[in-house]
Amino acid sequence: MDRIEIRGLRAFGYHGVYPTEQREGQTFVVDVDVDADLAAAQASDQLSDTVDYGELARRLVAGITGTRFDLVEALAGHLADLALEHPKVHSARVRVSKPDVALPVECSDIGVVVHRTRP
Repeated sequence: MDRIEIRGLRAFGYHGVYPTEQREGQTFVVDVDVDADLAAAQASDQLSDTVDYGELARRLVAGITGTRFDLVEALAGHLADLALEHPKVHSARVRVSKPDVALPVECSDIGVVVHRTRP
């Protein structure tokens, strides 16, 4: 299986359990790996034979900015489901991180990784 990778996709959203997160929002950073058979795209050199990563990135940003979840786990699962809507995607691995997370200890980043496979 071949893979398309998107790294460091950034979008501002209002996800979180705490009222300040829901009110003020924060930046989320997403890394995505989608597994797909890219042999047809290699042979044809046509965008229609692959997963358009620009369109996938736009869908994922809309998934961050246009929804609201309490848990990063729910957001990550939603983004994986969005990736799986493309008929050529067999599986999706999504990491969502909160680089500006407020914790009572020093921490540069908190992230959640989910992996979903087409049923």
